[in-house]
Amino acid sequence: MLLLEQSKNIQIAEEIEVLSAKLENKFADIIVGDSHLSRQIVSFQANKQRPVYRWYKYKEGFSAELVHYLFDKYLVKNGNVLDPFAGVGTALFASKEEGYNAYGIELLPIGQEIIRTRKFVENGIKKDTLTRLEEWSNKKYWKNSKEEKSFVELRITHGAYSKETKKAIRQYLYAIDSESPQVKQILLFALLCVLESVSYTRKDGQYLRWDYRSGRTCGEKPFDKGEIQSFDKAITSKLKEILSDLSSWKMQTDLFKLQNHNQGSVFLYESSCLDQLPKLQNNLFAAIITSPPYCNRYDYTRTYALELAMLGIDEENLRTLRQKMLSCTVENKEKDLLAVNPAWEMPLAVAKDQKLLHEILAYLEYLKEQNQLNNDGILRMVKGYFYEMSCVIYECSRIIQQGGYFFMVNDNVKYAGISISVDLILSDLASCFGFEIKNILVLPQGKGNSSQQMGQHGREVLRKCVYAWRKR
Repeated sequence: MLLLEQSKNIQIAEEIEVLSAKLENKFADIIVGDSHLSRQIVSFQANKQRPVYRWYKYKEGFSAELVHYLFDKYLVKNGNVLDPFAGVGTALFASKEEGYNAYGIELLPIGQEIIRTRKFVENGIKKDTLTRLEEWSNKKYWKNSKEEKSFVELRITHGAYSKETKKAIRQYLYAIDSESPQVKQILLFALLCVLESVSYTRKDGQYLRWDYRSGRTCGEKPFDKGEIQSFDKAITSKLKEILSDLSSWKMQTDLFKLQNHNQGSVFLYESSCLDQLPKLQNNLFAAIITSPPYCNRYDYTRTYALELAMLGIDEENLRTLRQKMLSCTVENKEKDLLAVNPAWEMPLAVAKDQKLLHEILAYLEYLKEQNQLNNDGILRMVKGYFYEMSCVIYECSRIIQQGGYFFMVNDNVKYAGISISVDLILSDLASCFGFEIKNILVLPQGKGNSSQQMGQHGREVLRKCVYAWRKR
């Protein structure tokens, strides 16, 4: 019986490899290496030294440099730009700098708060606000507070701070309440920027990793995150960084104005893209640039739990957010997409008929029946991811102008020993919705599969790509 199961596994795996090879051959001429791209440019790393962009560390984002590079390489025409998974707004503000009006859709409150704060700052911050922020940095007003203000703690964030740090945060929250709305907004933003550095946790893909000093176990080996900054050191350093960047940014903006360089505007929809995209009018955008959640089990409601809790998100709201996200974690339940939009019958049928995807889902279904998946939710997640992305791409084809470009940063993944060519499947779907697949730009350095996958199935380098699709 065991040999029969193994033979069946090998047979299906071989069929998937054949279909994947056929699809790769279909796109062979447009799968090209791009030496300009690097892991730094397609991630937050290239933003670390960039004023303003560096304030909040958003690992899942890409860099402003990538936006400028793609717009120049493909000669994106003037007009409106959309990022349907806006994150902290890198694509929006980089597009704005190039003179585009930028629209973003973002579900998570942490991304919304960061975009709101940056919009407020860039719309013209008053001198007395800067003066007050400098006073806060120098005089540390929270240390004099005899009162404290509590904040939400979730099950997954309980115990994240030392007693001293927790007390300092509560004093800080109470002290900022007496400030003007403008000053308070930036002070709260600065707090959100330092929570990870003053906590016992570190964002690590699918979850928060806990330092051994927290007294909380996480994994077999004790984890040491290194320096855990004191609250006073972290917040004053962040405030000084913000003030320094605002000074240099203002000079740069004034120079742009002298050179008659017109900047665009930024608009934000605080919603899920599955809810918002159908509401946007046809042919509205000259370009779309985004990086959706990857099909990699990462749960942003967990990795950004410290920030969400500080913004008042409780357990019930956290669960709601998790289910409204694009399906990318094993806890996502199946969405009734036709109830969201009856017009999605066509993109759902296209996804269902995609041969490689169909075979992958059939294989995962078989493994689930044989109890060979390490988590039964993997099948539901993979199916939901591609079906929902099919609807997203379909809507994007409707709202983008003829000749407009759709750029996407995404990674391929691997489950149960099977490589899933996300780039090929999504590009094949896009070609059904009126997009010409111009390029699948491959980074010189690929990504390894997970350590668990390596242990069971060996190491395999997976493509990291940027897709460039053009509306016919």
